[in-house]
Amino acid sequence: MTALEVRHLHKRYGRHVAVDDVSFTVEEGEIFGIIGPNGAGKTTTVESIAGLRTPDSGSISVLGLDPRKNRAEVRERLGVQLQESSFQDAIKVAEALELYSSFYRNPADWRELMELLGLTEKRDVQYRALSGGQKQRLSIALALVGNPQIAILDELTTGLDPQARRDTWRLIERVRDTGVTILLVTHFMDEAERLCDRIAVIDSGRVAAVDSPAGLIAQASEVQQVRFRVSRPLDRTALTELPGVTDVEVTEDQWRVTGGGQLLSSVAGALARAEVVAEELRVDHRTLDDAFVAFTGRAPETTEPLHEEG
Repeated sequence: MTALEVRHLHKRYGRHVAVDDVSFTVEEGEIFGIIGPNGAGKTTTVESIAGLRTPDSGSISVLGLDPRKNRAEVRERLGVQLQESSFQDAIKVAEALELYSSFYRNPADWRELMELLGLTEKRDVQYRALSGGQKQRLSIALALVGNPQIAILDELTTGLDPQARRDTWRLIERVRDTGVTILLVTHFMDEAERLCDRIAVIDSGRVAAVDSPAGLIAQASEVQQVRFRVSRPLDRTALTELPGVTDVEVTEDQWRVTGGGQLLSSVAGALARAEVVAEELRVDHRTLDDAFVAFTGRAPETTEPLHEEG
């Protein structure tokens, strides 16, 4: 069943169009990702879903509810962790969870959340004394303390070291396994590829593509590359004249053949006919980074601003 539906969403700030006709659906129980360049409209989109911004036009349905007309009910069923989440330095972990749980009619057991997210030993530690990873765990816990059916997680692992990021990924998978639908905004392609069932690529306020990570990669390009070293001299035309080959590059003894179709078998056949043994042969597979570039014309950013106007 559909948990979230966005149709023809439009939002303008003065002359700047932040979101321009964005549409997508999120099914119950999936992790749905949103990726795109800085200023593409990602944060405006999720803040509109959460009822924190009012779109100029379009419609949003959260479990069949309008976040503007049914604000209180949506608030009970939607958990949100945004980029700018922060708390009083002196508040303790248990105090924050107990306080936030009091805001809901049917909250989750915040003690169980502490245990689930590995915060029990930090229950009496002040927020300012938590590590970056622990602060992110607390943000997730607070997004879940209302016992939501959907959780929005915006740039969840920005600023975390590689191990903390992977620990957070495992936590998100455990949260999904409890039945929570997750809308994940990220600029990390490895994170999106690891966690997301489907992904929307948003660029310049519009949805450029929606598919599974593998589907996006397949959509973006059918180009392949085969790299190898040769055991003896090889006539370049043995490869350049092969069907589907678009480029052959030779650097010292390293060969790189680019093309489509059955590239690997074509190259292997040509090398066999020339009685050349390919050493250190490998096929370079396309990644979600390549798909991102194909759909947006830009490489993924390695950093994000603290707040995204669009």
